[in-house]
Amino acid sequence: MLAQPDQLPAWSPGTLEIHHLSTGRGNCTFTIAPDGSTLMIDAGAQMPTAEQLPYFVPAYPDTSRRPGEWMARYTQRHLARAGRKEIDQLFLTHFHSDHMGEYKSDLPQSKLGNYKLTGITDIAESIRIGKIVDRGYPNYDYPAPVNDPGTRNYRSFIESVSKRNTVVEAFRPGSASQLGPRAKIENYEVRNVVANGQLWTGKGEEFKATFPDVKTLKPADYPSENMCSGGIRIRYGAFDYFHGGDLCDGSNYGNPAWRNIETAAAKVVGPVDVALASHHGYIDSTGPDVVRALRPRAFIIHAWDSAHPTMPALHNMLSQELYQGPRDIFSTAMKAEARIAIKRLNQLKASLGHIVIRVAPGGASYEVLITSNADESDRVTARFGPYVSA
Repeated sequence: MLAQPDQLPAWSPGTLEIHHLSTGRGNCTFTIAPDGSTLMIDAGAQMPTAEQLPYFVPAYPDTSRRPGEWMARYTQRHLARAGRKEIDQLFLTHFHSDHMGEYKSDLPQSKLGNYKLTGITDIAESIRIGKIVDRGYPNYDYPAPVNDPGTRNYRSFIESVSKRNTVVEAFRPGSASQLGPRAKIENYEVRNVVANGQLWTGKGEEFKATFPDVKTLKPADYPSENMCSGGIRIRYGAFDYFHGGDLCDGSNYGNPAWRNIETAAAKVVGPVDVALASHHGYIDSTGPDVVRALRPRAFIIHAWDSAHPTMPALHNMLSQELYQGPRDIFSTAMKAEARIAIKRLNQLKASLGHIVIRVAPGGASYEVLITSNADESDRVTARFGPYVSA
């Protein structure tokens, strides 16, 4: 399939693509490995109330379809251009609606099972998923039973797809094979770094528990859902990418240091070329020690709210004191009023559109392409790089 002159080129063998979808309603990252294997990370679908709507960025391309439908259509286009029809693996980092889909009683019922269509379930309605990995399977009881309507809907979906030849597994910290490609690729690895406070040690597939036993904690002191978020590192030759979901620092205001799981994960990952700003660059994330440890050449922000990112997180990302050298920051969207409140947002390289990282065969270099989220043209609106992988 030939691309138009200003259209994103189709994936080609040997290339790694990492797509950050811009719907204005949650996180969704879609990757195509050098052999054509596919991995989706999250598929969020927030549905703002009238009171919440002033704080949200617009819905993209528009509200004529649910966010999950737009994400499914985007994914189908790029699967087809890569000669694929299925998502090999889907990794849900944690159980929040902007990562898995919000539940509403008036949502359409799936034709395939007893669950509503939103986010991940919208995607699975039209695209087969070979394997689903999350932090809670099979009991969904850490640190306490997760029983909100959205997670109940997701669990009904999991029960249904597991009967339809989709493999469902609990995230295995330290593993370098659970979310890997269909066959071994030289110098390519997807490493499970952290989930539920269980952190890879950096040695083999070893991991350690960083959270106290919940039996020693009061319920009010349990790790939060964001703190339990899963995170992975993708490595291709010299290129490294870190995706930490909504990992955050919960150790503010005198809380114990173990609650700063984001920093612990960043330190074991070490320097990368591209990093997703965890928790959208919110006030409790992307702290100084995180930025100092990761030292990325490029930051990606999945934004849907007026507080994505906050000033402290943005200041850390831009700081030459934490590490010296150039760095580019890209956001999938931006609330217009935020530019007035946070002047330094004008230093972002791009603040609207799908963000696609294209890593050259072998991993020695990469570029960042921004494509339009106003329609389904896949039109390239800006191009950055090539960057040399560190």
